[in-house]
Amino acid sequence: MIHFSPAELEPAPAAVRAALGLKRGVEPSPRSEELLRRALDLFRGLAAPAAVVKPVTAEEFATVFAGRGGNEPRAPLAGIYPRAGRLHLFAFTLGEPLGAEIGRLFAGDFALGAVLDAVASQAAENAARVAERWSESLPVPGAGDGGPWRCFLYSPGYCGWHVSGQEALFAALRPETIGIRLNASFLMTPLKSVSGVLVAGPAAIHRLEASYPFCARCTSPACQERSLAAPPA
Repeated sequence: MIHFSPAELEPAPAAVRAALGLKRGVEPSPRSEELLRRALDLFRGLAAPAAVVKPVTAEEFATVFAGRGGNEPRAPLAGIYPRAGRLHLFAFTLGEPLGAEIGRLFAGDFALGAVLDAVASQAAENAARVAERWSESLPVPGAGDGGPWRCFLYSPGYCGWHVSGQEALFAALRPETIGIRLNASFLMTPLKSVSGVLVAGPAAIHRLEASYPFCARCTSPACQERSLAAPPA
């Protein structure tokens, strides 16, 4: 099982400043630094990280990935997961209290709410990185042909995997056990939650070019990081 702690997930101040749009090298104002300090204090007191993980075969994941049939015709994950050596369905949440506090602050202290929201978003991204490292730490089957293994999280709503894929993912994983629910638009509650499939295998399987039709609409080009981490296939 993956272990998470608020201290491990707490984002670096520089990452929060960047998420808020503060350019590197620009000196933050005393007011901004005080808001960040308060937001980090709230995060430490309210974050309740929890996760659920389930191993699946490529055949089992094929059903999850197909979902309602809304995926892009050339979804990169369709060519990646069959070459993986290990697949885990994954869901994580920072818990309801933190999300509720963000909502309360947005209604009464927008500035602090925005900073706490950025802190929580960065922490959720950190949780995905922790899960990826956990998968990479597991034994490599066989002789580990194909070079060093890398693991990355692929989530519904990205890389051509339609967001309605959350429905099949939830049916297989049951993250309701840790308090995560889906609404009619397939968005998760608490909001500071992440889900998807952890895909582990030779690093080269993750390499792809940003040449798909939907890449122009992407606001989270994690593929750039993955391509840099993977040698040419």
